[in-house]
Amino acid sequence: MTDFTIRNVRPGDEPGAYHVCLKTGDFGNDGEPFFTADPDALGRVFVGPYLAYAPELGVILEDQEGICGYALGALDSRAFYARYEAEWRPRLCAQYPAPTGNPSQWTRVQQIHDCYHHPDYFCPEPYDAYPAHLHIDLLPRAQRRGLGRQMLEEVIARLRQRGSPGAHLGVSVPNATALGFYQRLGFKELCRVGVGRDGCIYLGRSFPPATAAMV
Repeated sequence: MTDFTIRNVRPGDEPGAYHVCLKTGDFGNDGEPFFTADPDALGRVFVGPYLAYAPELGVILEDQEGICGYALGALDSRAFYARYEAEWRPRLCAQYPAPTGNPSQWTRVQQIHDCYHHPDYFCPEPYDAYPAHLHIDLLPRAQRRGLGRQMLEEVIARLRQRGSPGAHLGVSVPNATALGFYQRLGFKELCRVGVGRDGCIYLGRSFPPATAAMV
């Protein structure tokens, strides 16, 4: 029987967490076939900044084979994106030039490299109600075991402890499995942006303030 451990983020988690991001990078399915030219392309956006700027909020899932999941978060999305813009993105743009040519013919790698140069900092309204945001991925061997729920609830608990009133997250339109998962956890649709398979559904969940223990 496989034993899973949910633990705090620690230095050295980047390679394993980036690998999880890659293996779930095709709308929740294995993205490795699309990113052979640059396997870390997705992780540099969706994992690295959180491990660097908000490690105290995140958790890592691990088994005997290694890291197999993560749940990450940011307390104040606008502040997080401002730091990403000032400190993280310039290095990406310097190392990975913007793709040229017809965008309809770009590879997945080129599409992500373009995101380095043209980031999306969209935050759904009402922002004051959902200022935090969350991100979670699990490899197939860790799915359908209740681990994702445990991890997300732990990150939510950490956000609540820091006074957050609520959080949002985005789900790609084709990822119906993830959408159902979040809805079962109490997330409600806030808005949709984009068209077709490129669209994104934004969901939000409020965090009621912790009540004092009865004496």
